Amino acid sequence: MPGESDRTVLPPSGWVVKHGGMIPPGGEVLDVACGSGRHGRFFRSLGHPVVMLDRDISQVADMASDDDVEIVAQDLEGGRPWPLAGRQFAGVIVVNYLHRPMLPALVASVQPGGALIYDTFAVGNEAYGWPSNPDYLLHREELLIAVRPELVVMAFEDVEETEPRPAVRQRIMAVRPKRSV
Repeated sequence: MPGESDRTVLPPSGWVVKHGGMIPPGGEVLDVACGSGRHGRFFRSLGHPVVMLDRDISQVADMASDDDVEIVAQDLEGGRPWPLAGRQFAGVIVVNYLHRPMLPALVASVQPGGALIYDTFAVGNEAYGWPSNPDYLLHREELLIAVRPELVVMAFEDVEETEPRPAVRQRIMAVRPKRSV
């Protein structure tokens, strides 16, 4: 039947691909609100161990047999504590997702020398449809404010784009400085 075995996984975000090289080689990558796992799959194909986190893990169940894939099922907006407290990752990837109370935990999850790569919708996107709820739209420079002073911003965009569809997006790539020896 259509829809059962012909599931198409979208390619990774161009922002993620562009900045993915900032993640230390072989370092563990966390794909937050992973959905179909397009970013975790991308980093796994590059040899990174990955942690896939989402409330519905059915779209990444095919990856469960890979010893270098950890799948964590949790509703991040359900009021439960951050499921990966105390863990840090070489890369933390978030695309098309925003839950403001989780921002400090995401920043804290970036290990020294690691990178946060975030790409989601911003205020102004309501003119183009989904998402239009202000709870899911970043305010001007909100990601900059969220990562500083813990992380160093290497790249930032707050843009209106037309491709692949009209949208207003905010993106950041920031790194945690390595500890001094």
